[in-house]
This record gives sequence, structure tokens and C-alpha cells, in this order.
Amino acid sequence: MRLGRRSTNVEDRRGRGGLIAGGGIGALVIVLLAVFMGVDPAEVLPPQGQSAQTPYSEPGGPITDEGGIFVEQVLADTEDTWRELFPQQFGREYQEPRLVLFSGAVQSACGMGQAAMGPFYCPPDQQVYIDLQFYRELRDRFGAPGDMAQAYVIAHEVGHHIQTLLGISQQVHQQRQRLSRGEGNELSVMQELQADCFAGVWANHAQRRDVLEAGDLEEALTAAAAIGDDRMQRETQGRVSPESWTHGSSAQRVRWLRRGFDSGDARQCDTFAASRL
Repeated sequence: MRLGRRSTNVEDRRGRGGLIAGGGIGALVIVLLAVFMGVDPAEVLPPQGQSAQTPYSEPGGPITDEGGIFVEQVLADTEDTWRELFPQQFGREYQEPRLVLFSGAVQSACGMGQAAMGPFYCPPDQQVYIDLQFYRELRDRFGAPGDMAQAYVIAHEVGHHIQTLLGISQQVHQQRQRLSRGEGNELSVMQELQADCFAGVWANHAQRRDVLEAGDLEEALTAAAAIGDDRMQRETQGRVSPESWTHGSSAQRVRWLRRGFDSGDARQCDTFAASRL
């Protein structure tokens, strides 16, 4: 990837301590899997005390580490893309999200900050939260290495921000209150696949600006496949249960990411309408 400027919308909260003590990567894997499977991480982790975390950069200060700088650059590129596309495709001005880097645990407006690790987007505060340890798991455990795999994760979370700006997140939340768990899961899958499609739209325009290099798209597709619900379930429980999916299968995630990339048009990302065909 050939990235340029750094976003000013990144806050570094790493090194401020957390609630996952002594678990290291193992605890992180458990929580990440819980988040991806739609389970409250608090239900799968035992009570633990605080532990000190080693900061990558001085908390609250300028970001100086390679990983943090990369996140700033990717977020900046999504800002440049959606600042141009949002008025063109949706007729309104784009409002940029903030991104919070954290380690161990984080407080968010969604009320799960102390337990939820890994990447997530919180609609009430319109912020993306990322623990960079997730990238190590993505590479080593799930076989999805590369800068573009990491960038895809950010672009997917920004896709959830797009949904919030369009009112989609609010509608999904309201509908889920009236649905059974199975029906709510189906709605969640549509929402996640749409975020994948929006990530593909960003990748399309990143390629037009020569940000992407040979093999970058394949890295993103590999990452999307790596975190499909079917693959995650097969690895963690030895069987696949489609009725419990919350993010979509590997094939679905790859298909919608590819659709966004091929079209470059966020209006082609209506997964909700497609599910009714």
C-alpha cells in the first residue's frame, strides 16, 4: 500500500491499564472469538483484576510507533474517499469518525468497553476502537497477513460508521428489539456484510488513486474469508451452526467485499434488499 497523510482523528489510549490480567494473547483470542460470535465476552472470561500494559506511545501524546502511524494513514485514506463519495452517492456531507487505539480494555459509550477487545464500532459515540493485538491474531492464527488485511479491518469498521450516518444502524437496532434471536442474527449478518461491501467501495477508490499495490485486494479477501462465521465456528467448536451466525460466512463476506470493490458504488451495497430476493 502507498499511504499518505495521517489522520488527526486518532486517539491513543494504550498503556492506561486494562481488565484482562495474566491472559495475554490467549485471553485476547477468547474475547475476540466471543465478539465475532455475538457473545458477551464477560460470559466467557473469569473475573480478573487490573494489569499494567506497556504503551507503544505515550498515552494521549503523539503516536510514534509504526502500527499506530499505519492506522492513522489508513483512517486518513478512508476520510479522503468518503469525503468525496458521500456527497456524490448520498447527497450529504461526510462526518468523520474518531478512532481509539487501546490495549487490554477500553471504556466506550456502548457500555461494553471493559470487556470487548479487538475492533468494533460504537454508534452512540461514533468511534472505532482497535486493539492492535488483533492484527497479530489475524496474521498468525487466522492466516491473513499483510497491510491490506489490516486496512480492510479499519475500512469495515468505518463502514459501520457509514451505516450510522445513513440511519441504518439505528433501524437495525430498533428492529432487533422486536425479533427473535435467530431473526436478529440474520439482520446482524446483513449489517456486517454491508459494512464489508462499503469496505470494498473504499478499496476501489484507493486503487484508483494508486494507493493499492499488486496483491493488496487478495490480502483483503483472505482476511474477509478468515473471519467468516463458518470458519470461526469450525475452528472453535468443530461444527457450523448457520442459525447463530452474526457476521456471515466466509463466502458471503468475500462476495460482498468484492461487490463493493467491483462497483465502487455504495448504493450497490443493499444487503438487506438482496436478502429478500
